[in-house]
Amino acid sequence: MKIFLIGSILLLNAVFLFAQDKNTNQFTPGKIWLDNKGVHINAHGGGILFHNKMYYWFGEHKVAGDAGNKAMVGVHVYSSKNLTQWKDEGIALSVVEDTTSLLVKGCIIERPKVIYNKKTKTFVMWFHHELKGQGYKAALTGLAISKKITGPYRYIKSVNPLGQMSRDMTLYVDDDAKAYHIHSSENNQTLHFAELTDDYQDFTGRYTRVLEGKANEAPAIFKKEGKYYMISSGTTGWDPNPARLSVADHIMGPWKELGDPSRGTDAENKTIAGSIENLPAILRSMGILIAYAALFVSSAIYVFRRKDILS
Repeated sequence: MKIFLIGSILLLNAVFLFAQDKNTNQFTPGKIWLDNKGVHINAHGGGILFHNKMYYWFGEHKVAGDAGNKAMVGVHVYSSKNLTQWKDEGIALSVVEDTTSLLVKGCIIERPKVIYNKKTKTFVMWFHHELKGQGYKAALTGLAISKKITGPYRYIKSVNPLGQMSRDMTLYVDDDAKAYHIHSSENNQTLHFAELTDDYQDFTGRYTRVLEGKANEAPAIFKKEGKYYMISSGTTGWDPNPARLSVADHIMGPWKELGDPSRGTDAENKTIAGSIENLPAILRSMGILIAYAALFVSSAIYVFRRKDILS
């Protein structure tokens, strides 16, 4: 299964930096990126799943104002055949009014990711989840499932993986169908790579600590020619910082730091690396990496023509 997980898109006052040209399928910087209904795409902190020749983009639905930092609607999903023209498929996972539910309106839902389990024929969503009124204290990861890719997804539970904190997170399915939940833990100081059960709905108990004490977040994993690559961000919130590239021969490590994968002045590198959230969209034939970078004020999509990184 090919999985394309593309990162952060920050919607502020309905402003999107990139728009598609419906005739040429090109992105236009500085213009609003509209969906098939003529509405700006609303899927912050997103992940893209490629399934049955279609791309599905899951992301946080944001509202205007201070409430935009909380989950007032849920997880939005869009579909596309070409990554430029997107159809609004509605809300995949909705928050609820029930105050006894952990998924109550006003909690925090971030970075939703969906993978498909071939054995159970189930779409599995994990997301960073914080409890209403508690800020980022809980550091949970939430689980929801659906038999239909666009939902609705049924909320199952929220947990601290193996008793550990989980904030910025991503999912990765390897060639052997083993799935991993990768998250910032230990108060964002160390990444944890935790193996999921065969149904992708729980943790096996097997995990490893990666880049201990290096304060990485927003991990993005991809694989090329037998090696695993990770691009991550420093923990400076929405303030930009240089990206970080690491490599490993095995998903569970050890991981070796390779430094900043971008090129340019210090200011340019910091802009590029704002907060790359999720990656493995690799157009191998062109040697291009595509990553969505969430910046402090708005979003941008950056294309790195960096064949040397992957060779």
